[in-house]
Amino acid sequence: MHPRLLKTFLAVARSRNITRAAQEVHLAQSSVSDQIQSLEAELGAELFTRSKLGLEVTRAGETLKPYAEEILMLVDEARAAVEATTQRTAGMVTIGALETVASMKLPRWLSAFQNDHPNINLRLKIAGSGDLLRKLEDGEIDVAFCFDKGGLDERLAKRTISAEPLILVAAPGKEFTSGGGDLTALAAMSFVATESGCVYRHLLDKAFAEAGIAAPRLAAEVGSIGTIARLVTAGVGIGLVPRLAVAEALDRGEIVEMPWPGQVATASLVMIWRRRRVQAPALKLLLAAASENFAPVKSAGDHPRHAVSSLS
Repeated sequence: MHPRLLKTFLAVARSRNITRAAQEVHLAQSSVSDQIQSLEAELGAELFTRSKLGLEVTRAGETLKPYAEEILMLVDEARAAVEATTQRTAGMVTIGALETVASMKLPRWLSAFQNDHPNINLRLKIAGSGDLLRKLEDGEIDVAFCFDKGGLDERLAKRTISAEPLILVAAPGKEFTSGGGDLTALAAMSFVATESGCVYRHLLDKAFAEAGIAAPRLAAEVGSIGTIARLVTAGVGIGLVPRLAVAEALDRGEIVEMPWPGQVATASLVMIWRRRRVQAPALKLLLAAASENFAPVKSAGDHPRHAVSSLS
């Protein structure tokens, strides 16, 4: 089973669609169909069946999937091991990041890294947290920069690179008018929040639950910090967001910061990568550089930096 065929098979299994799979692996649709047929002929089993909803993975296909993933991982590790013996650091590293992190946190550091390592080509992909983890597990990206949500697959490793303070923001004129910032007053206000499962939403819900106060009414639930900032600017509600995500809006006076009762909450910015016995030299250099050069935001409420001991 040639790795090229297995890569195409996994792309089709993920998308359940020949056209989308062809775009992912950069092949013509006819080539994707030919490769799947070749693999089916080699294995003597149908891997997909057609339905009204698209392609369905057969029992044989489901059986093949974990083996295909492991074979491709071993191919990558073999390539990395050989590169390590030659001490070559050239190569491609594909980075995935949240839009906020990519625009506010990575540009200057990536530029410096590229200057230090001109033989390493960098490619950046923007996606949401869930999509970043899927791309990482599927091998579409080598490392993801996002906020820690916990519950990580054991095949993945992570390192916290900074603790980003969360702040409460409102449109000018919509902030507290009297009484100071306390949870009881906040509970009477409308919030624009991220969806359940997001770290910001978790911290918001936890604060009210621990105080024994009913959670505030949600004016809207959205998946994008940028959308939250725009809704807050429009006066839809107030929001709890990472400071770095709204720094420019604060500077422009489009939103204002409100007092948050008690200790300032933080969200851990992490980089996540796949565990391997041997990491590609280019990726290993990037992981080490990120660990050394990122620093927590200077804030009284920040937690100390934490790092795992290995980059394997």
